[in-house]
Amino acid sequence: MTSPSPLQYDTFYHIYNRGTNRENIFYEERNFNHFLRLYTHHIEPVAETFAFCLLRNHFHLLVRIKTEEEIHDTQKVSEKPFGSVSRKFSDFFNAYAKSINQAYGRTGSLFQHPFGRIPVTSDRQFWSIIAYIHQNPQKHKFAEDFREWKWSSYAALLSEKPTRLTRAAVLECFSGRQRYTELHAQWVTDAECKWFAEDDQ
Repeated sequence: MTSPSPLQYDTFYHIYNRGTNRENIFYEERNFNHFLRLYTHHIEPVAETFAFCLLRNHFHLLVRIKTEEEIHDTQKVSEKPFGSVSRKFSDFFNAYAKSINQAYGRTGSLFQHPFGRIPVTSDRQFWSIIAYIHQNPQKHKFAEDFREWKWSSYAALLSEKPTRLTRAAVLECFSGRQRYTELHAQWVTDAECKWFAEDDQ
């Protein structure tokens, strides 16, 4: 298999991955919380997050990799020299996999390798991916209504409560909350998602 291109600075990506052999990566509710805590530690210093969805056997993220200057401006003096952004994602996945292996007495890889990454290059692709990400729980029959899935950014982007998500940019792209909900009601078909999800079916 050809190795994917390294993540580039100041670039938007749909990032996704699933368990090895499509096995679960989340066994119970505390796993979701732990995944998000590790995400905050490893990924927030290098990327802005616009949308996410965590399912039992896979996950989706829509992020913008920060510029090199943004990353170094937020890096603490005491931290080790910064490596590649792709390495930060690998460190994150490895840290989560190690914790799951220790907690449940399993061995070997938890995630498929390499993780999926699709550059996002247009506004239409941007909001289509967000709708696709949020619709996943219903698509894969984890929920009867994707709007009710707890481990998704759908509700947080509609809320006015504080959030780590880049909410203002998302709502601006959708031209407000009403259009956000309207476009989410339009199902993203498998044919449409092929151009930004590749083998994520």
